[in-house]
Amino acid sequence: MGKQWGRYGCLGLVLALAASVAATAQDAATPATPASSKAPVTTTKPVVNATPPSADAAAAPVVEQDIPLAGYGAAGVKEPSSPQAWGGERTGQEATLSDRVVSYRIDAELDAARHAVTGKQQMTWRNRSDRPVRSVYLHMYLNAFKNQGSTFFTERNVLTAHGHSRGAAVLEKGQWGHIDLQRVQQGENSLKWAFVQPDGGPKSDQTVVRVDLAQPVGAGETLTLDIDFLSQLPRVVERTGWWGDFNLVAQWFPKIAVLELPGERGAKQVQWNAHEFHFNSEFYADFGSYDVRMTVPSDYTVGAVGEQQGEPVQNGGKTTYHFMQGDVHDFAWVAAKGFRTMDTTYSGPGVPKVAVRVIYPPEYEASAQPVMKATTDSLEYFSRTLGAYPYKTVTAVVPPYNASEAGGMEYPTFFTAEGYKKIDPRTADQYMIDFVTIHEFGHGYFYGLLASNEFEEPMLDEGLNEYWDQRMLRERKQPLLVPSSFLADLGIRPQMDVFVQERLGAGLKSPYDPLSQNAWIRFSSSSYGTVYSRTATAMHDLEERLGTPVLERAFKEYYKRWHFRHPSAADLRQTLIDVSGNARAVNEIFDQYVYGTAMIDDRIASIDNDEVLPLAGVFDENGTRTEVVSDDLDKKLDKQRKAWEKAHPDAKKGEGPFPWRGTVTVVRDGAQVPQLLRVTFADGSHEDVKWDDERKWARFVFEKPSKIVSAELDPDRKILLDANKLNDSRTVEAHPAAARRWTSDVTALLQAFYSFLVTL
Repeated sequence: MGKQWGRYGCLGLVLALAASVAATAQDAATPATPASSKAPVTTTKPVVNATPPSADAAAAPVVEQDIPLAGYGAAGVKEPSSPQAWGGERTGQEATLSDRVVSYRIDAELDAARHAVTGKQQMTWRNRSDRPVRSVYLHMYLNAFKNQGSTFFTERNVLTAHGHSRGAAVLEKGQWGHIDLQRVQQGENSLKWAFVQPDGGPKSDQTVVRVDLAQPVGAGETLTLDIDFLSQLPRVVERTGWWGDFNLVAQWFPKIAVLELPGERGAKQVQWNAHEFHFNSEFYADFGSYDVRMTVPSDYTVGAVGEQQGEPVQNGGKTTYHFMQGDVHDFAWVAAKGFRTMDTTYSGPGVPKVAVRVIYPPEYEASAQPVMKATTDSLEYFSRTLGAYPYKTVTAVVPPYNASEAGGMEYPTFFTAEGYKKIDPRTADQYMIDFVTIHEFGHGYFYGLLASNEFEEPMLDEGLNEYWDQRMLRERKQPLLVPSSFLADLGIRPQMDVFVQERLGAGLKSPYDPLSQNAWIRFSSSSYGTVYSRTATAMHDLEERLGTPVLERAFKEYYKRWHFRHPSAADLRQTLIDVSGNARAVNEIFDQYVYGTAMIDDRIASIDNDEVLPLAGVFDENGTRTEVVSDDLDKKLDKQRKAWEKAHPDAKKGEGPFPWRGTVTVVRDGAQVPQLLRVTFADGSHEDVKWDDERKWARFVFEKPSKIVSAELDPDRKILLDANKLNDSRTVEAHPAAARRWTSDVTALLQAFYSFLVTL
């Protein structure tokens, strides 16, 4: 999903940057107990569905499940997965790209007037475990938008009170969304189902349903369920829905949860991973194949996950499209009246010929070509730096005006971007459309091909993807421009390095939650939002410590080992250690930031200079005692200084006939990090010293011909995790350069903000 401030456009970006420069980006509200703060739940009792089963449903009572559920507290994994997890590393010699666990055949028809989809689904699922399965869990994501009693809306009320986020739309009459099970059948048996809340959410939440089987599915056997359902799309509130004649059909069908085995993502036993649809969480599902037919009004444009099969079939003013895709774990599609398409192809080393399509509304025609270029550029970059793109299609959808909440969202081979009526290359417009496109395409790797668990470990998708996107923009030498055509007209184009921008929004001073925390146990939506920027910043700093070539090899190896296999944070850490051989650097980043809430803030506390002068007093030398009188010594030193100054008329201030003893005191107000201290002297020379220990403070003494004029920690700006970079340096005498720089930055941001207000 796109960045948290991305939904607010340029105003949100200006406000975010201005707040960061002013050091007010931290959550300042008094901590409140989230509505979802309950004890971890590992087993649940059923809540009978509000919509009763069909009349011919099986009469047998609902039975308790004998396989436990991953519950409320499931989060970042610390133990690496078994080498044989998910069937072991894919070699490329297998019959299919992934170990296909599930397949879906769906016939769907869109009622465009009601924005409702009727569906008939046949799902075939394989039991990978060593025991019989008597019940299965299905995700019913659209019920998050059914009423205010869902987990989604319950959490939204609390989390948005302490931070900003997307998904804040208010649903009015006729705009709610839901999904109804109308029939679930196993062979000749109609099945009963019950809504459950695996995370202890409100009993009114209906985003997870348990279906009790008429016959158990034995170890290694397959289950086939025939399901009839009705999906009512909501008015676009987040990720899915309708606006006008635009329908983004996502999270729209009953989707089976993941049965995890011991050794997979930290699981100690066979368990179901079937979390409720939380406000901040996204998805996790098994790989499989999809065979989907969608019938829509004939004047609608359609795009979907995967490859279109043959020509669409028209009948009575309706058209049926047929799409198929294997080795993916979700399926979404768009149906919109009056939309246009732009097509090209991409080929690259190891990449099959890829059909690239952009679907866009006429009002955002200016966005079509930039989205297309950013998509094809992303195909090249991600294929080169991680692994060859394995699919034959990629489709980007630009939502229409008033449906921006449908933008910035990802599905396998299919994503939504953002639209602009006009793109001013002098401002942030180009950066924003490129960034969102690259970001959503990049999810196709971290969410799609690696298939991380976005419920429990969002940093593995949102955070790592953010980091890799910014590396791409850095390679393109594409900085962030402050969004102001007013400043551009004046010839002023303030810009910011992409990783400096990430640092400003990372909440480094007082992080509330570890990066590895799950998506719902969060102090606020703003705290969840730092998963993007803080992960990108942490990975940036790790790259500086390991070296760029090593880091790049490690991420290629991570992709090689774990694509199509659902890695955990522990699997990422182990791969980084294996490739780099630098366990200390990797473990420090993971212990302090991924699994912890450490802060780094090292600072220069003081600089002291003393001339090394002859001393007054009584001295014993070669058996003779002599006394040096202070007054006589002062006269002698004064005479020496005058003679030296006469002989050195061009000497710099701070130089003289006597050496100087300079002392620099550094203080550590947070976690330990290897630091480089650069001390500059009056003669223009400098000396670098490493501070790489666990001392909370240290003093470094230098004897030089000239005095110290300045000292700076991290002179090459490699440690962006430092919460306060302003106290990294100090000069002996006040220098106005820093004040001028920061005043200029703040002024530029305020001017940009005011110019935006003028346009309202």
